[in-house]
Amino acid sequence: MMRVEQERSIQLGLLIHNHQPVGNFPWVFQQVYEESYLPLIAALERHPIVRLSLHYTGSLLDWLEQAHPEFLTRIAALVERGQVEIVSGGYYEPILPSIPDADKIAQILRLSAYVERTFGVKPGGMWLAERVWEPGLPRLLREAGITWTILDDIHFKNVGLEESDLYGYYATEDQSSVLKVYATSQLLRYTIPWRPVRETIENLRALATADGGRIAVMGDDGEKFGSWPETGPYCWGMDGCPGWVDEFFSALSENQSWLHMTLLSEYARDHPALGRVYLPTSAYIEMTEWALPPKKSYLFGQLLHQLADEKRADILQFMRGGFWRSFLVRYHEVNNQHKKMLRVHDRVYGVGATEEHGAVDLWKAQANDTYWHGLFGGIYMGHVRSAIYHHLIKAENAADRARFGSAHWQGYEFTDFDRDSRDELLIESDQQNLYLDPQRGGALFEWDMRRSQHNLLCVMTRHEESYHETLRQYERARRKREQATTATDTIARADAEPASPHTAVRVKEANLDQYLVVDRYRRCSLIDHFLPLGVPLSLCARGEYEEQGNFVEQPYDAQVTQDAAGITVTLSRKGQVRRAGALASLPVQVVKTLFLPLGEEKLIIRYTLHNQGQTRLQTRFVCEWNLHLLGGGHNDQAYYRVAGQELLDSHFDSTGEVTDVQQFHVGNAWLQQDMAFALSKPAALYRYSIETVTGSEGGFERNHQGSCFLLNWGLALAADQRWDVEITCTGAKE
Repeated sequence: MMRVEQERSIQLGLLIHNHQPVGNFPWVFQQVYEESYLPLIAALERHPIVRLSLHYTGSLLDWLEQAHPEFLTRIAALVERGQVEIVSGGYYEPILPSIPDADKIAQILRLSAYVERTFGVKPGGMWLAERVWEPGLPRLLREAGITWTILDDIHFKNVGLEESDLYGYYATEDQSSVLKVYATSQLLRYTIPWRPVRETIENLRALATADGGRIAVMGDDGEKFGSWPETGPYCWGMDGCPGWVDEFFSALSENQSWLHMTLLSEYARDHPALGRVYLPTSAYIEMTEWALPPKKSYLFGQLLHQLADEKRADILQFMRGGFWRSFLVRYHEVNNQHKKMLRVHDRVYGVGATEEHGAVDLWKAQANDTYWHGLFGGIYMGHVRSAIYHHLIKAENAADRARFGSAHWQGYEFTDFDRDSRDELLIESDQQNLYLDPQRGGALFEWDMRRSQHNLLCVMTRHEESYHETLRQYERARRKREQATTATDTIARADAEPASPHTAVRVKEANLDQYLVVDRYRRCSLIDHFLPLGVPLSLCARGEYEEQGNFVEQPYDAQVTQDAAGITVTLSRKGQVRRAGALASLPVQVVKTLFLPLGEEKLIIRYTLHNQGQTRLQTRFVCEWNLHLLGGGHNDQAYYRVAGQELLDSHFDSTGEVTDVQQFHVGNAWLQQDMAFALSKPAALYRYSIETVTGSEGGFERNHQGSCFLLNWGLALAADQRWDVEITCTGAKE
């Protein structure tokens, strides 16, 4: 009797994650909707045999509900016929380990409730933002009603598991709360959609088994299907020709006898775990690379590429970079957002954590997108960074109304705001918050306008990044190629697979490496400089000047008094200023006094400089300000205005200098925030746009991060002579 061999089979579980940041531009939502989100649903409707899991973040669902409610109806139909399952997650896509436990649970419950209300099914699984995992999560996820999630395969390989061990799920636990965890396949992530469809099908066929119990899992971003560079026509076709996705879905249908599309919740329900596992703190491998200091990050990335080229999977599986929380160390700006969020959390929960008292705005401000930085955007996205502070201040306003009502109030405290063991000075009121760092130059590092709900100082410092070296090498090679140009050019094939943004180098303008500048200090305000008399604006903008004083980021003494009129802060330092051409320095005392009147959008700063030496001091005193007013791209809403003078370019991201200035304005009409500056003594006003060179899916580009303006006074102080100036800053609704 002839024996018929049973066809080998395998199950395939796909989870497509769709997200747009809180505060992203509406036109971006619409564009990605048209390029990625809508075509995928249409493709699923054309291919009813294809089954998969979808995740939409709350920020995207909120937009879809307003802009395209019919889209949600189409998804609901797919859910009803069992073709699609919708998974949960943190509503506004927070990095869960970075937010308080109460918010972890509340955000997940909020999204689960939305899914159940809108699509009629209670989700059991969730998408974990950026796959940032810490071992204490299982208990909290189970408390929020989650039974499974998906991580990267590197999480599992780090503890010694092999690729062949990952075709299923594992059970992990914390304090006896058991969570099921899948491993997303790097092989599938790197072939879907970057390689021909037949390659993915052949890879899956090679993994099939006689019992058909295996499942290959891939979870990845939906935006790479049409919105990432070169993926639009490639994924969705053109001129009547099908794209990669339809070809892939057709192949899944043609091979359904052995390749079974399975929803991850169904597999978790119907199959036992492969075993028990305890996973270390981790994220996807690129994230751990980006969390390292820039030089180490570059070396780590080079080593990863080398080992991959040498096919040393036996070593690669043990490669681990940095720890996600190191972003709180790498960037002052990330840490500032995070610690502000924790402070607002305490304020909101102190009055009940209801929507009326700021809970939803707090959760919006926990959106992960500007709490880290990698190859793309992150903390360098100025409009998203501003939106995070907008929601933090809005939540703070709601909580404070519950505490103080409508009365004017002020308060201050010395506290370790940034958690580095040294106290900062926080002044808060119904009108404005001023956060000062006496240990670092007495600088102002946060200035919240409570009415417009805007942090004027959410400026980004120009940091060194690991990809800057990649850019330098690319530009050097490009210039070398241009010098050796021949008549024969290489023409890319129109049907070639698009390169992944993780590996391709693209630039949006030539010679970007010439714009790479690294700042010497954090971009705060009220930074006190003593500079040589002849330093031009161009050198100030590039940081290529000699600092003659020792006041920047150095300790100041701080004293605070409060009375019925307001709060007065006195910051003082006895330092040294080196005279031009002289080896010796003169002792100089700087005293800056800040007065915040009760019930007003006003700040008055008085500087007193005292030459305590025995000889004459000739120098230039510069008071540096760095403000963020959403002024990038020559935004007509954001401006400089100088009283009595017409600027050639008045945009907030313009560069120029004006002499003999006593009154000027900066502001943004859309924010409804104007700041008037009045000087008791005329100054030269230098201004320039702070621009960083950062990556995006479309390539390296320059990005406006704020505007720096320098108030310059040339001084000639005799021995024991004092000099003073008063700066009055008044806010108003533009």
